[in-house]
Amino acid sequence: MTSSVLDLAPVLPVVVLEDAADAVPLARALVAGGLPAIEVTLRTAAALEAIEAIADGVPDAVVGAGTVISVRNVADTVAAGARFLVSPGWTDTLLDAMKASGVPFLPGVSTTSEVVALLERGVTEMKFFPAEAAGGAAYLKALSSPLPQARFCPTGGISPDRAPSYLALPNVGCVGGSWMVPADAVAAKDWARVERLAREAAALRG
Repeated sequence: MTSSVLDLAPVLPVVVLEDAADAVPLARALVAGGLPAIEVTLRTAAALEAIEAIADGVPDAVVGAGTVISVRNVADTVAAGARFLVSPGWTDTLLDAMKASGVPFLPGVSTTSEVVALLERGVTEMKFFPAEAAGGAAYLKALSSPLPQARFCPTGGISPDRAPSYLALPNVGCVGGSWMVPADAVAAKDWARVERLAREAAALRG
């Protein structure tokens, strides 16, 4: 079982797949590039099938589900083989379902009050979203002194140029991004390019 998604790699690829047939070769390219944790977002009809394909076909990958916003999402993705869950935000109902799922989860926060509320519920690992729009690395740096027990995976608008400023922070375990899985590369099935971009991303925390 995954102990902490935040410690698997410096970058968590955020993947949107229109065709589940692309899931296994894409995951293999990411793993080969040094990014074993893969967040497949529930933004497409192919998402559940893609999660199942990666869980079954790429044993070295740690596949998770993103854009988890309902109890049904939790049940469906865990049944498909998701080994972690990521939500853009949270409610008490969603949090209870994620806690009961038996897999690690990163509930989304964008304010200090949301962080404190999660800490009150015993949750210390979170997604900071939308990172750049919500204050960026400067905001997370400001949280590190009063709330050092909270650790984050900031996601949203992060580029390879911006990632190092987040990764240098003591309360950031990894960053989420999609730049290593560009839509044109996936459409062209250019898995060698995905692997190269993944390798560059994996090296961001030297």
